[in-house]
This record gives sequence, C-alpha cells and structure tokens, in this order.
Amino acid sequence: MAKSTACGTTRPELGNVGGMRSQSKRGVVGLMVGLAAQAALACAAPSAEPAHSAVSAPPSAVSVPSAAPVSANAALPRAPKCPRAGVGEACREPATPPAAAAAATPADSAPPPPAPPPAPKPAQSGLSHGSSEPFDLELATADRAYEADDLAAAKAHYEKARRLAPKDPAATIGLVRVALADSDVPTDFAAAPKNAAILALVRKVDGALKLNEDYAPAYVERGRLLLILGSAPEALSALDRAQRLAPDDAETQSALGVALLATGKPAEALARLRRAAELDPDNAERLTNLGTAHLIQGEVAEAVRAFTRAATLEPNDAKVHGDLGAAYLALNQTAKALPELDRAVALAPDRATFVSNLAYAYFLAGELDRAIATASKATTLDPKLGSGWINLGTALAKKGDLAGAERAYQRALTLDPSDPRAKANLAELAEMKRAKAASPPK
Repeated sequence: MAKSTACGTTRPELGNVGGMRSQSKRGVVGLMVGLAAQAALACAAPSAEPAHSAVSAPPSAVSVPSAAPVSANAALPRAPKCPRAGVGEACREPATPPAAAAAATPADSAPPPPAPPPAPKPAQSGLSHGSSEPFDLELATADRAYEADDLAAAKAHYEKARRLAPKDPAATIGLVRVALADSDVPTDFAAAPKNAAILALVRKVDGALKLNEDYAPAYVERGRLLLILGSAPEALSALDRAQRLAPDDAETQSALGVALLATGKPAEALARLRRAAELDPDNAERLTNLGTAHLIQGEVAEAVRAFTRAATLEPNDAKVHGDLGAAYLALNQTAKALPELDRAVALAPDRATFVSNLAYAYFLAGELDRAIATASKATTLDPKLGSGWINLGTALAKKGDLAGAERAYQRALTLDPSDPRAKANLAELAEMKRAKAASPPK
C-alpha cells in the first residue's frame, strides 16, 4: 500500500517554561520534544502499515511557523509593548521611553543579520547585589540556599532581607521564586491557566516593580509566571524588557526563547536558547531547551548533540534520555534510540509519553509483540494520550489485527478529532480491508 506521511501537519509541543521544569523544584522553563520530533519522524520514518506512528506528547494549540534568523542580542521591535499589563488585558503601556521607541526598528524592516555573540559570562541567577550591606548578605545566603533546593532556609533569609531593606525588590522576587518552587503547580507552558496561586505571584511581582520599574529579575519572573498561565504575548513583552535591561542573563534568554516559540518565532527562539546555553554551558535544562528548538527547526543532528551533552551532565534525568531517544528516532537511528528510551522509562516508569515512545521504537525495530505490550501499557497509564493509541493501532495493524487497530485509531480520533494521523491511519486501514476482501482466498 502507498505510504502517506503527514509531513508538516503536526504541531510542536511546548512544556516547562524558561528556567523551570516540572521534574525539578527549580530550573528552566523548559520544552517537551513531543510532536516537535514527530514532524521530522513523519517525513523520515520508514514506511509502516499504516505509516503514522508518533513520538507522543500531550496535545497543544501552539503552531510554530518559520521565521528569519536573528541575532541573540537583537531587540524585539515587534514584541507587544505591555511588560506590566494584567493577564488578558490589552497592551497599553510602552516598553521603552518615547525616545527609544522612536529609534526602534520599524515593523516592516528586515531583522538585523546575525552577529557574533559576546564571550560567555557566568549565569546570573542570584539576586544579591554583591555588596557587604547586611540585607545583601542575607540575599546572598538566600540565593545559595535556593540553588541548593533548601527552600525553607531560602525563604527565611529572603524574608529577613526584605525586613532589612523593604524598598529593595530583590527579596520579594526571591520569595516569589521560593513560593513557585515549593508549590505543586506544574511549570509547563500553559499548564495552569487562570491558576489562583500563579496569579497571586504575578501580583507580588508587580508590587516589586512598583519599587523599581527597571529591575530585570522581576520582568524575568513575570515572564516565567505568564508562560505557566499560557499568556505568551504578555510573557514575551515582559521578557523582552528583561533582556533589554540584562542581555547577558542566561535565564532571561532561556525564558525569552520559550516565549518566542509560543508566539510562532522559532528562528528567533533558537538564537535566544543557543545564547542561554552559551552563558550557562553546564546546565542540562538549557541544553534540552536548545535541543528541542533545533528539533522544531528540523536540525535533528544539532538536537542530538545538545541532548547528548545534557545526558552527560544529568545521567539520571528521565526527560533528557527521552528527548535524546526521540531525536534518534527522528534520524531513523532506532538502535541508538532504544537504550535511551528504555533508560527514560526505567527512570520514570509512570510517564506515559516515555512508554509510548519506547513502543514506537520497538515497532520500528520489528519487535511487534513488545511494541503492542508497551503501547498498551502507555494507554493504561494515560487513556487520554492519543499518540499512545496511534502507536498501539499501528503495531496491531502490522501484526494483522485490523479490528484491534481500528478500535485504537477510533479512540485516538475521539480524543482529538483534528489529529491528522488518526484520520490518515483509519483511511489506510480501510484500504487494507478492501484489499484483503478483494484478494482471492488461498
């Protein structure tokens, strides 16, 4: 039967917003490979019957069209000018003074050509000003505790710093960071729309900005929180303001990269995420974000390099191994993908997306019984995971169980009626049934 791949019809998935990841208390708002890899897989995978298996991920409404390259240090003249607007409010507040706005690049002009980035500098995640003032010494102690995931100590020292210097916004931002890290709110992109706890933290950040409207870490934190809420344009505006104030901060560049992806600017996002990795080269989360951005751009070999480096830094991180395995699948390197995906499942056996991806790798390796058993496990772990049902259906169809395959595809289509893979697989399955009925009995 003819192979009919769905190249270009799938949508990249975003999750874990810049500097933060749902798998860690602190970190980088991150990205999930998910269907970002599948866009490559749909075009590169060998013909299957039916052809539309998938690297699995939760559904997303974010689409990422192509964009022209841009320097990592370039301003964002087309960013919404509302760095302090409320969630869902219209943009009214200018992000730059009138004189600076007049000099900004016109919206219809071409972006500046890429420029060599400045020499990497250490990541600037701490809030201490580096002085010997008592309140600043408390900030430095709190920063160290936060970096060590000692959230109780960090909170105590940030609170003491705030009492010593109530007009300095740093301690308030530190307390916001601690509150987020100590919460049970997922930190994926759009993971908590209208979440009361996150909205309350946004208000605290806005209070800090009233103390100092040019305090870059406050805009970074605002952007990160807005990404969790799913408010990508507002997040982009806040993070653009942050990068103008502190262009060499790794977390600013990382969160800005996520916001650019969420607003359909993948090339600009790649430049920012690459810069974040340059500024903070030993941070596995920066590298996984960079790898995902490469994957979305179709630069799969570059994605593998980033994920491989991240796996070296964090050998016990399930997501890193899952991402690396998905990238190997996109290169049709199943033998290399299998141990990475198997490691991801061993580290996080209850993550249905990892289990589903492993099932797809078994399918590509021709191990149909293991593919069926593993895909069935994925659908048990998460009955709403459409890609799990598609991978199960594909393996069942290859095995010759057309009725079981049809049930699996119908389940996937019920979960997401717009999923082109489920529709294409059902059409191919119908063709297989017609061919089987038309063939003379042996």
